[in-house]
Amino acid sequence: MLQSMEAPDCTYRGEAVMIPPSAPTPKHSLYLSNLDDQKFLRFSIKYLFLFNKCLSLDTLKSSLGRVLVDYYPLAGRLRSVDDHKLEVDCNGEGAVFAEAFADTTVHQLLESSKTPNKSWKKFLYRVEAHTFTDVPPLIVQVTRLGCGGMILCTAINHCLCDGIGTSQFLHAWAEVTKKAESDLTMMPFHWRHVLKPREPAQVKFRHGGYSRNPEAEVDLLKFIQSQQLVPASFTLTRSHVLRLKQQCVPSLKCTTFETLAAHTWRCWIRSLNQSLPSKLLVKLLFSVNVRPFAHLPQGYYGNGFLLGCAETTVEELVQGNLRHAVNLVQDAKARLKQEDYIRSMVDLLEDKTVKTDLSTSLVISQWSRLGLEHIDFGHGKPLHMGPLTADIYCLFLPVTGDPTAVRVLLSVPEAMLDPFQYHMKLSWDTKQENHNAHQNQNGFF
Repeated sequence: MLQSMEAPDCTYRGEAVMIPPSAPTPKHSLYLSNLDDQKFLRFSIKYLFLFNKCLSLDTLKSSLGRVLVDYYPLAGRLRSVDDHKLEVDCNGEGAVFAEAFADTTVHQLLESSKTPNKSWKKFLYRVEAHTFTDVPPLIVQVTRLGCGGMILCTAINHCLCDGIGTSQFLHAWAEVTKKAESDLTMMPFHWRHVLKPREPAQVKFRHGGYSRNPEAEVDLLKFIQSQQLVPASFTLTRSHVLRLKQQCVPSLKCTTFETLAAHTWRCWIRSLNQSLPSKLLVKLLFSVNVRPFAHLPQGYYGNGFLLGCAETTVEELVQGNLRHAVNLVQDAKARLKQEDYIRSMVDLLEDKTVKTDLSTSLVISQWSRLGLEHIDFGHGKPLHMGPLTADIYCLFLPVTGDPTAVRVLLSVPEAMLDPFQYHMKLSWDTKQENHNAHQNQNGFF
């Protein structure tokens, strides 16, 4: 696997500054919905963009102030109310903006961008804070490179925006950078009351991705977090995906996401399953945009997704074929197209003892359909976009120059890397699939 380059130290141009909205903005408290307020989301989404040419930093700061007039909650600060609930104090304090220089080139960074390592965190300004709520919702670092290129890193608080919302904001920032006097193509919708829970709560369904004080027979999350982790990255082309889909015929129509999610889930479990009980219930949690089904207003940039949950036993997932796993993913997606099911989940999350069940779950987030690879501040689209570092949560990423390909990225324990690579690369081969099934039927567990 390609080794990632150790990032050089960044030389900062003075202290980071605050960029407030460039015009007066409303001052009030912004209610956050139960989808925003999940403890599972109390982190920042960190993006890294690599551009061939550096923009004027004064222009970027000016346009950021301009776009924060419309997206003013991102210039506010989080605070806790009633011990458990978060809200945004829309006070116009501003976003953090840091300028730096790194003695490296676009070419060197592209060579190793498929497997980012922890040293790449140097490209994002670190805010010293005692608690999560002390960190400003928006942090930006622009790093000029020795070749004239530029790294743009952003950290956007997940409690304020989901992936679609962050993409909407970043496109808006790019839009006003290119045309300072223009109005935004899509205006943001701030109010989260459209996802308020019902009174009384009406939890009518079982929601497998959540539990109260789970007592896990096996805790894969704790096991993985206790290990030395290494990034695993795979680029699957259109032909790879078609070969996977061919395993799901006859009569099963499936999307690229459904196929790759099912395939990745099976490979992840297969690379662990000799140490897992065959009857252990394992889950796949994946983000589903529910804006159309919950009738959220256009421009809604808050968290408008829910976690789909496919679940089965280790034995059924490994011994069954890919078609079976894809069916589980499709069934989980179908449930989240029902408004009553969505509202039931919103009501469930009003109970703050309910937590996302991560103990035996693989979590997948799809970035490949957010349009982040098309963001253009005026000097062209990024040569690369991706996360700042790899994580234990799995990301489906776009591949620059090939809109039909998907890059799968996640971190796994070092001992798990080789078997995971083996299954990811060979399991789309029908002969290999049959060989694996034969092994399972002859006492693989």
